[in-house]
Amino acid sequence: MVSAARINHEPASRFPGLMPEAPYSSRLSARSALYTELRLLLDGRERALASDEYRALVVEENCLARGSAAARKKLWEELHARYRLGAADPLFAAFWAEWRRSESEPERTLTTYVLFALNDRLVADLGVEWLFPLLRRAPAELRVEDVRAFLGRAVRQHPEVGRWSEETTTAVAQKYCASIRDFGLAKAAVRKVTVRPALYGSPVRLLVRALRRVGTPPLVLVRAPIFRLLGVDPTEVVDALGALNRLGALRFRMQGDIVELDLLEAA
Repeated sequence: MVSAARINHEPASRFPGLMPEAPYSSRLSARSALYTELRLLLDGRERALASDEYRALVVEENCLARGSAAARKKLWEELHARYRLGAADPLFAAFWAEWRRSESEPERTLTTYVLFALNDRLVADLGVEWLFPLLRRAPAELRVEDVRAFLGRAVRQHPEVGRWSEETTTAVAQKYCASIRDFGLAKAAVRKVTVRPALYGSPVRLLVRALRRVGTPPLVLVRAPIFRLLGVDPTEVVDALGALNRLGALRFRMQGDIVELDLLEAA
């Protein structure tokens, strides 16, 4: 069992997706998730790099093949804003550990989606509140106008959304749906429909790592709504952890109020 005293807790503000009062960002209005670019940047590397090293790869070495210095700089800024690239960042470091442990492309893609959502309150809320029932009913249609409706209702808790232009709101909704497809949670190019994700170790472990880093008590952790990102209802988290225990992806046991959860760190 991992003792909470041994975990270096982070302020909740370091993980916007776990912070209800975090503002909604309109960054998706410019670009979608940029998953392909992230994968090209990370694939084949033996270690997580410092933020300056990732920046040099994108801006100076042009590893992502952009035609101008301005385009390379803009791409770096957008990648860094989405994925917190840099070994010193605790959330990226947790993600990197699970990226390396992923055993398939779908597992790696879902792990990236978890990072993306943990770093963006809007993506987290859309995933937990709006996308979750569509994943459960998969295949269910993804509609841009439904995302716009979600944003319209969100103005009461997130007044910053009310300051977005119509064009920005529409672009955010469109790019969000495109990002969901890129992360393997939807398919088709025009009429997108949801795909219910399989249960994999790496994205679940990343959620556990993040919840622990913000000091979530074990009994709260095993019922956390954030697992809805992966199509798992809070009432099913214990069963999901039990299934991953049987697969050897982690070690889990719960007896009464005692939770034993070991992520079996890779060597």
